[in-house]
Amino acid sequence: MEKKGTKLLEGSIWRGIVGFAIPIFLGNLFQQLYNTVDSLIVGKFLGSEALAAVTSSGSLIFLMVGFFNGIAIGAGVVISKYFGAKDYETLKKAVHTDVAFGLAAGVILTALGMLLAPLMLQWMGTPTEVLPNSIAYFRTYFAGSVAFVMYNIVMGILQAVGDSKHPLYYLIFSSVVNVLLDLLFVGVFKWGIASAALATVLSQAASAILCFLRLVRSEEVYQVCIRDIRFHPQMLRQIISMGLPTGLQNSIIAIANVVVQSNINAFGMLVVAGSGVYSKIEGFVFLPITCFSMSLTTFIGQNLGAKQFDRAKKGARFGVVCSILLAEAVGLIVYFAMPVLASLFDSNPNVIAIATLQARTESLFYFLLAYSHCISGILRGAGKSSVPMYVMLVSWCAIRITYITVAVRIVPAVQTIYWAYPMTWSISSAIFLIYYLKVDWVHGFEMLKE
Repeated sequence: MEKKGTKLLEGSIWRGIVGFAIPIFLGNLFQQLYNTVDSLIVGKFLGSEALAAVTSSGSLIFLMVGFFNGIAIGAGVVISKYFGAKDYETLKKAVHTDVAFGLAAGVILTALGMLLAPLMLQWMGTPTEVLPNSIAYFRTYFAGSVAFVMYNIVMGILQAVGDSKHPLYYLIFSSVVNVLLDLLFVGVFKWGIASAALATVLSQAASAILCFLRLVRSEEVYQVCIRDIRFHPQMLRQIISMGLPTGLQNSIIAIANVVVQSNINAFGMLVVAGSGVYSKIEGFVFLPITCFSMSLTTFIGQNLGAKQFDRAKKGARFGVVCSILLAEAVGLIVYFAMPVLASLFDSNPNVIAIATLQARTESLFYFLLAYSHCISGILRGAGKSSVPMYVMLVSWCAIRITYITVAVRIVPAVQTIYWAYPMTWSISSAIFLIYYLKVDWVHGFEMLKE
């Protein structure tokens, strides 16, 4: 029987990648929309102080979630390679080990998030007037850790075998649920800031359950049998060895961003709110970058698993070009439209001015961000996840923190912090370009074996 997902292994390269990327793009769009709805509704109904509380938690949330999501990405690479090599027995072990890991990780993350919330928010220098709301939002969000970890796990499995459509359908449904619950909890019931996090948790749980049921009811080789969910030790080692570099990269970069956020917090609540508004809008910029990066990881993994090396190289080039063009087009829109976009979140002119300042410092450099992410996705698909880890740790963590620590003391302005991003994107892009052109990342690939 022909297995679903083979469109990435045969036929038109650009149609395969774009056809796979579009549902991911739309899914990420809806996810970003319902994350943004939290801020829009909180800002309109609860004011700038509550908005600052929501947005100031973003870096810390990514710090806690990023490590486990990195492991999930590693699992997707392993699954995509076994799928491409048609080693379906080993594929089943990978799938069930991945699900078991997600359940365990969700429980651990719940405990860590609930316990460490006050300490970490204080360590970040969260403004005193914002701190109680930030803790309430953070703890409510992490009470639902199992839901969003499992969604990323099961979505990753489906995407690894070439199914990017069903996660989209489920995410659209959960996005609608999130908007309705936000309006109900915050706008009608007046339950406060924690209820915005509760709406997100409930909607994410809905999409996770739907994705999981899709895997359980599937008749494909990647079907999940509940009685078979357990750790296969050798497979778990493969998944962790593949995902650990990405998990560490996410966490350490998140630490760098927490340092950045701490410096932003020092400029007061209005600056925190303005930068938070910008970060919500910037999330939409990440959509074409993320969708092509994720598509390339799966495309490269499947085709190298099938030993279609030339096809992998052609797909990599196509994905990089499309991603940087789309990112820069969105960057131009953000550059000119930011005052209007920011006013949707907060009518305070100071908040709008800060968001606009950050946009006009960073947005014309989005093509560099796109290039770095795409090359990272390609290398992960090729089994070289340690390379982007080292590059990102040096450029996006060590250099970024060093720059901010020194530069803010010399020029104590918030724009000094904003310049850290274009500068470090440029450094990572230069390193990746040299590596991509000089190293044979394709033919050095060897199929993972249990």
